[in-house]
Amino acid sequence: MSGLPAWLGWLTGRARRREVALRAMRASDADALARIHAQSFRLGWDAAEFERLIANRLSRGLVATDAPGGAPVGFILLSGVTPEMEILSVAVDDGRRGEGIGARLVEAAFGTLAAEGIRTVFLEVEDGNLAALRLYARTGFREIGRRPGYYRDRAGAPVAALTMRRDIA
Repeated sequence: MSGLPAWLGWLTGRARRREVALRAMRASDADALARIHAQSFRLGWDAAEFERLIANRLSRGLVATDAPGGAPVGFILLSGVTPEMEILSVAVDDGRRGEGIGARLVEAAFGTLAAEGIRTVFLEVEDGNLAALRLYARTGFREIGRRPGYYRDRAGAPVAALTMRRDIA
C-alpha cells in the first residue's frame, strides 16, 4: 500500500488481505475443515467424511492457514487419477472471504497437479453460486455442461449444477 493512508487501504479492501501459508491437508485438520465447510454449504461434511477423503489415495488437498503452523482458514480438496482431477470442494472461513484465499488455493493446486501429470480439472457448482462462479472464471474454468435440477435451494426448488473444465497442461 505504498503511500496510501491506512484508512484508504481499508476502504478499498486492500488492508484486509492478510498473508496465509499453504500446506498439504492432513487428517488432524478434519474438525477445522468440517467447520469451514459447514459455513460454506447447506449440507456440510462432517469430520469423519473429511478423514475418509483425506485418507483416500486418490485425494489431494491443500489447506490455507493464518500463519505457518496456524489454524486452517480455507482449503481445496480434489480427487482423481492421471490425467484428470475433480475439485470436490473449495471453502474459505467466513471471516476471511474476499481476501483471494480461494484463488490462491486453486492456483497452487494446479501447480502441484501439473507436476503430477494432471492435464484437466473438472468441477461441479450450483448455478447461482456467484462467489464460486467468479472464482472459477478468474482461475480459467469454462462451463461445459449443465445438470438441471441436480441441487435443491433452501426452499426445495430445483437448481442446476454447472459442470466446468480447465486444462492445466
